[in-house]
Amino acid sequence: MRVSYNNLRIEFVTGIRVDADKYAYGIAGIAEIFHCSLPTANRIKKSGRIKKAITQIGRKIIVDKKLALELAGQPVYRRKSA
Repeated sequence: MRVSYNNLRIEFVTGIRVDADKYAYGIAGIAEIFHCSLPTANRIKKSGRIKKAITQIGRKIIVDKKLALELAGQPVYRRKSA
């Protein structure tokens, strides 16, 4: 098992054990999960659609891969405008 400095640092700051296969990091990680470009990944993050799957500590973005895919697959209920 490979342990990186970033994983140890995140565990120290948050108290949460980090598994590299379960999480993706940054906008590039979101782009990897959804197989899209970086600007599209940024739009996905900003839309709030996968907000429950994202943990952000300062500039570090941690995304739960499985939860992000589940949330993205759910229908979005929006209010109809008058």
